[in-house]
Amino acid sequence: MSDIIKEIENEQLKSEVAEFSVGDTVKVHNRIVEGEKSRIQIFEGTVIKRQNGSNRETFTVRKISNGVGVEKTWPLHSPNVEKIEVVRKGKVRRARLNYLRDRVGKAAKVKEAVK
Repeated sequence: MSDIIKEIENEQLKSEVAEFSVGDTVKVHNRIVEGEKSRIQIFEGTVIKRQNGSNRETFTVRKISNGVGVEKTWPLHSPNVEKIEVVRKGKVRRARLNYLRDRVGKAAKVKEAVK
């Protein structure tokens, strides 16, 4: 039975997924359907966590909009996520950046990784 489930999950995986990790600043191109029309909306922010694996993998992006913190979580292999662009690589030492929720302004910044 588990082989059947794994086979179905593997069919739902995207062929190409952007390489990004926690702490990176990304632009998520999200498809939004309004009635019969669909458009692409870009959400730019810092990745604060990635969790699970295979086709159930999700990632959470946080940004500050008009002084209010906004977080969105997407399934990585969702058909509504058109593409993920990495704007800058972050240098962090944690798997989850929940501490960013308490910080505002410059304190909420993540250092950029030097290549």
